[in-house]
Amino acid sequence: MFYILARFVIRPLFWALFRPHVTGREHVPPTGAVIFASNHLSFIDSIAIPTVAPRKVHYLAKAEYFTGTGITGWFSRTMFGALGALPVERETHRAAQEALDTALAVLKDGEGFGIYPEGTRSRDGKLARGKTGVAWLALTAGCPVVPVAVTGTDKVQPVGARWPRLHRITVTFGEPLTFAEFAGQAGKGKPRREVTDRIMREIHALSGQEKAGWE
Repeated sequence: MFYILARFVIRPLFWALFRPHVTGREHVPPTGAVIFASNHLSFIDSIAIPTVAPRKVHYLAKAEYFTGTGITGWFSRTMFGALGALPVERETHRAAQEALDTALAVLKDGEGFGIYPEGTRSRDGKLARGKTGVAWLALTAGCPVVPVAVTGTDKVQPVGARWPRLHRITVTFGEPLTFAEFAGQAGKGKPRREVTDRIMREIHALSGQEKAGWE
């Protein structure tokens, strides 16, 4: 049911409303574990990327999106389930590691996982320096990372806006990155930093955003 909903309802509706301009889909590996590492401008990013990607992309979503009641709760569970979102508790002291463990399980199953290395949405449109969780995932799973840039989603649903607005968006998929030279070094801080910075440089090249806090 979720697959049918995603393919025949959510995706056509999203394309009709927001007319996304998508480039670089040919860069996405058709099979096997892959991380989609993107800039983050809006809540809508986690809908836009899975909708236009050439294969399924899992994202983490707040557990509350899956536990609501009534029509609103049903709609939230159905939509996020159709998009391949995975519930995660964010208020526990182990939330960050549990999130990474959930992502690693997805990758070990040979699927795609989406992550925002900045850690949170940009409130000023600038690209923050990435956190090293993305590198830990890539090096632990031994999989490629596809850099992704989204633009226009901050116009669709700005930070703090309750409802989306109509505005065209752009999603660009870059060439996959691999890090064979750092194999087996997921536990070391310097390799994680170097891998993360390389990923962020590629995202910056695709998005053209001004950098913030990279020094």
